[in-house]
Amino acid sequence: MIKRFGLLALAIFLALSLLSPVPVQAQSGLAVVNSSVQLGFPSHLGFQLSVESDVNITDIRLYYRVKRLSFAQVTSEVSIEFEPDTRVSADWVWNMRKTAGLPPGAVVDFWWAVKDDSGREIRTKPAQIKFDDLRYDWRSIVEGKVTIYWYNGDEDFARELMATAQQALIRLAADTGAKLETPVSIYIYASSRDLQGSMIFPREWSGGVAFTRYGTIAIGIAPGDLGWGKRAMTHELAHLVIHQMTLNPYNELPNWLDEGLAMYAEGEPEPELAALIKMAAASNRLISVRSLSSPFSALAGEATLAYAQSYSLVEYLIQNYGQGKMLELLSSFQKGSEYDEVLERVYSFDMDAFNTLWRDSIGAPLPPEEEKGMPPAVIGVIIVLAAAAIIVIIVIVRRWLRRWG
Repeated sequence: MIKRFGLLALAIFLALSLLSPVPVQAQSGLAVVNSSVQLGFPSHLGFQLSVESDVNITDIRLYYRVKRLSFAQVTSEVSIEFEPDTRVSADWVWNMRKTAGLPPGAVVDFWWAVKDDSGREIRTKPAQIKFDDLRYDWRSIVEGKVTIYWYNGDEDFARELMATAQQALIRLAADTGAKLETPVSIYIYASSRDLQGSMIFPREWSGGVAFTRYGTIAIGIAPGDLGWGKRAMTHELAHLVIHQMTLNPYNELPNWLDEGLAMYAEGEPEPELAALIKMAAASNRLISVRSLSSPFSALAGEATLAYAQSYSLVEYLIQNYGQGKMLELLSSFQKGSEYDEVLERVYSFDMDAFNTLWRDSIGAPLPPEEEKGMPPAVIGVIIVLAAAAIIVIIVIVRRWLRRWG
């Protein structure tokens, strides 16, 4: 099903959805005259309220709540500053440059509470605003739980991306057992530049992002760059599906598993990644599984190696132990278990043993000091202590010589 939102629809949406009064509950002498919201994607939301009473109005509060996957329903409260009067116009701007932004399509529920000098209080009925990126003339296509929004390119362009998304979901389920649990919205911007314009403080290299708590993906794909776009969309969709499945209030997935699964979902990796692993093995620069559980390096070379190894680690687990074990691994992480504990339970080895097994599989045995179970950091400490001991001995000998020489 294809939908198109033109300029006329946009004008109607603005007039009816953004500026329409919010239903209120009024008491005799105290009433809300008007309530509205001004949408300023991606940087802010502006809330306005007009209220009147037969006595001074003394307190106005705004409450809002963002709809997203969470283990606790969080409601934010804003106390509005104003001069008490019988008629008050109040406003408050949610500046997302201070609080981080929201993805396109995010839904915000809000309501007002007002008190006057006589002790009366009214609350507006909860209203809803959708934080849409109205700078573009979006069209949409829906299949199953996936909705794709785009504004540049023909219908075939969108349908090809939809086919890619559906194939990615099938492959992900076959390889890991993970399935999409709630609907997902995918926003296709016409370029990385357009995408970055939809984000608060974007990174220069941002080409796609998965907002896992919101069930939203945003990617910059030009119609002429469909090959890269398909891989990028598959990558981000895998992130979203895996996070939906493993969401828990205790911990996140180890980075090597999260990124490795997303890369594995793309299909065969670029040949350069396998070559990079061989070069790192030859120069003893491979990163341990334990280190790969933490955020990757900000250095481009180290980060690329981390992604390449993550793919290889996931490939090793799936090819040697099968889909059933990977599904069991993800299900165990959903319970918030520690990394070593989960690996021991599912595969009967911890991260260090996994590191050894994987290195053996690619023909890169551990260096002698690592085979003995002595981490490089420990070796470094021993060297420093030994050097300090030598210095102390030298000082003592010199003092002895001065005294007895």
